Amino acid sequence: MEFLVEFDIHIPEGAPESEVEQRVSGEVAAAEQLAREGHLVRLWTPNHAPDGKKALGLFRAASEAELDALLDALPLSDWMQISVTPLEPHPNDPTSSRTRAPQLPRPHLTLVYRLEATLGEVLDLGEFPQGHRRIVPWTGGTFTGPKLSGKIVPGASADWQTVLHDGTALGDIRYTLCTDGGDLLYVESRGVRHGTAEVLARLGRGDDVDPTEYTFRTTAQIATAAPAFDWLNKGVFISVASRQATRVIYDTYLVG
Repeated sequence: MEFLVEFDIHIPEGAPESEVEQRVSGEVAAAEQLAREGHLVRLWTPNHAPDGKKALGLFRAASEAELDALLDALPLSDWMQISVTPLEPHPNDPTSSRTRAPQLPRPHLTLVYRLEATLGEVLDLGEFPQGHRRIVPWTGGTFTGPKLSGKIVPGASADWQTVLHDGTALGDIRYTLCTDGGDLLYVESRGVRHGTAEVLARLGRGDDVDPTEYTFRTTAQIATAAPAFDWLNKGVFISVASRQATRVIYDTYLVG
């Protein structure tokens, strides 16, 4: 929904100048935040009020209640008279609903599990036109999360990896999980690990490198025949990861 909001600012007589300055600067920051979040679309000063104590704003919110909460949180809210007019599209609006881009929901992330996998001996396949190929087996490990936990199934989990000439690693990771209740989950994941030449060299030597020094990200699909975990079949998942000498760690999130 869109709303036309009129602000009429009344600074109390005798208000300390320091408080006024603090509130005004806070109001500027709040307006910038509302604009970033898509709630504040436009803001005007009427010609008849050039002193800046009156303003008109075009706002977007899911409901009038949400708008009220946003306005109540403004630093100057208790010094303002606020008038809100809900708006509806006019039949002659040139940006009609047929052409206006829909307002899409913002994605959010929910942790599904943290996985720690131990790595076995690498099978080096050699240099291919696409890069240096190798298979990194997962010999065991565990995963824990708010709704599920269990162990990695050895012999059914590995990373079919391609390393490019600049050291970037492209992962084709397929692994099987067994929950504490005995249900099996099959995960297919594609990822990339990249960083500076110096950082990648340290990783290659097996040094303990802070994961903030490089990028290791994957996307994943999770499949299961277990009815209790059918929601995994319908999910979109991403992971942030860390590579260590003998293990990898993945934090896997559901994109909501």
